[in-house]
Amino acid sequence: MSRYRIHYLKESQRSHVRNAPPVPGPVRLKMKDYQPGGTIEAATPYAAWKQLRKQEGETCPIQVGDALETDTGALLVCRYVGFEPAEWFVPEPPPAAPAPQAGSQTVPPAATQGQAPPASG
Repeated sequence: MSRYRIHYLKESQRSHVRNAPPVPGPVRLKMKDYQPGGTIEAATPYAAWKQLRKQEGETCPIQVGDALETDTGALLVCRYVGFEPAEWFVPEPPPAAPAPQAGSQTVPPAATQGQAPPASG
């Protein structure tokens, strides 16, 4: 049996996900749109879905947009047609500012306004 971590889609995002068209390749999920929902042991994602439908208590049934994550990190999102591969969206880091070249002196523009150029000599 596999252990799955449950990620429930926040209600504010549910209608957006339900109306989203199918995409080629893995679905990209944003972690900020999900809340943790505990874990469940099941043979397959479909068995987990079925178990959660029957259980009563804290855990809610899996709905369209909710995700299951395996111990190995594989992510599956529940869609109308079943479970599809997914991945967490990781934004690219902003481009780093170019490093100043050795020997060059950087003077802020405000410091040079209204001043005479430096004397050479």
